[in-house]
Amino acid sequence: MTKSRQTPLFLLLSLAIALLVAACSSGGSSTAPAAEVDVNALPDTVTAQQVAALQESNADVLVLDVRELSEYEAGHIPGVTLMPVGEVASRLNEIPEDKPVIVTCRSGNRSGQVANFLREQGYENIHNMQGGILAWEAAGLAVER
Repeated sequence: MTKSRQTPLFLLLSLAIALLVAACSSGGSSTAPAAEVDVNALPDTVTAQQVAALQESNADVLVLDVRELSEYEAGHIPGVTLMPVGEVASRLNEIPEDKPVIVTCRSGNRSGQVANFLREQGYENIHNMQGGILAWEAAGLAVER
């Protein structure tokens, strides 16, 4: 290829790469508003971002942290209600049946078990937060200590 044909080709490829990089970058700031989440159409498993969006919109939901007190004190999602796994069965009267309940723990395992237990007890609007506090922190969301 001659030098005169290489220059336009090089410029065209450079422009294409620049556009591709710009299109793939987020370009947004971390303070962008969270996507709106419909509290009446939550899936059985929700993400940390969905829970944050619900909190930001002041949705009437209960976020239930089923970790132990020491784990909770080390860091927790703002506004959660602590109810360690071993206490859930004896504290069912504290869990509302008329609004969504999101269950969270460290990684999603214990909360998944509690969510299944609550469904077995007749609760219908129960949601497990995937990834627990680990996912919450990984998403850069606020943690209270």
